[in-house]
Amino acid sequence: MSAGHVNLPGNMRLLIVEDEPILASHLLRGLRAEGYEADHGRTLAEAAELADAHEHDLAVVDLQLPDGSGLDLLKRWRAQQKLLPVLVLTARVQVEDRVAGLDSGAGDYLTKPFHFEELLARIRSLLRRRTAPATRRLLLAELALDRDARTADVRGRPLPLTARELALLEYFLLHPRRVLSRGSIAAQAWEEASDADSNVVAVLIGRLRRKIKEAGGRDLLRTVKGLGYVLEEPGES
Repeated sequence: MSAGHVNLPGNMRLLIVEDEPILASHLLRGLRAEGYEADHGRTLAEAAELADAHEHDLAVVDLQLPDGSGLDLLKRWRAQQKLLPVLVLTARVQVEDRVAGLDSGAGDYLTKPFHFEELLARIRSLLRRRTAPATRRLLLAELALDRDARTADVRGRPLPLTARELALLEYFLLHPRRVLSRGSIAAQAWEEASDADSNVVAVLIGRLRRKIKEAGGRDLLRTVKGLGYVLEEPGES
């Protein structure tokens, strides 16, 4: 058992959704050797059946499956309000593909090929994020976020955010009136520093701004040229 795993609760049960036999076998052997219980689904249908039959702490989902896209599985779980952390495995490297996966409910992604130790680190990160105690409610001006319920609102009006957008807003509310760089947002909000040089952060900040405005809120997110972004009320800087 790895040193990182001993800090997590025992009897963690994972769902591995992967159709490549060699990779699936390698993942199952390695995860079980680390002390995890692991179920394996080769298709969307098998994965959905396993998820309905058992309580899992986390799912590792390949995007390209024989009977469709892993995104369909994530969307189904979101519709069912299944609070299951998901690590996406993908051979796709385009920003649009990664954003689509994150918007569908993934907590993190890992691009193939990858090292097993990195997979373990991502899994531990998602599990710690799920089990960590949270301050109940974060507030700034008309924005509010309930960290227990994982919901946000503008003056009481629900703010429909994806999991990744909610994590972004949470990070800004935890650090109000501070300029946050793309690198710090990627590394701290999502523990994914590789996104710092991509357009993912900028794309999702644009979406968050639009959704806040559509919910009747002001534009509280300001771009600081060459430095990053800050969440503050107009006139506070």
